[in-house]
Amino acid sequence: MSDRIDAGSAPQPVGAYPHARRVGSLLFLSGLGPRVPGSNEVPGNVYDADGRLVDYDIERQTRQLVANLDTVLAASGATRNDLVDITVFLTDMVRDFKRFNAIYAECFSEAGPCRTTVEVNALPTPIAVEFKCIASLERD
Repeated sequence: MSDRIDAGSAPQPVGAYPHARRVGSLLFLSGLGPRVPGSNEVPGNVYDADGRLVDYDIERQTRQLVANLDTVLAASGATRNDLVDITVFLTDMVRDFKRFNAIYAECFSEAGPCRTTVEVNALPTPIAVEFKCIASLERD
């Protein structure tokens, strides 16, 4: 059996799924993006007069994403130190990888979680980055 975790102070999921699920000592986080809790604004997004996305700021999105990650982890009784694996989805690897990686390095030490970064064609909301994480809550 697993425990469903909904972090009330994190952005609401965009589908019918929890923020996280604990199974034994493992914590599986659903895909998490950089939307601002409460408003669903995406930091750094720029829209034209017709409401079409014309530009975005990967650094602002990454910082908000890490803040959202911390919120979900805290609601789960975890911290970034408990993360063992992160899959990163970027919508433009060539444009964003270097700047994303610099912010990521500020937030995670070299002893941090394993990481895989992949480019995707699109994400379900107008975001440029998303995390999928696994943490271990096994305590020494």
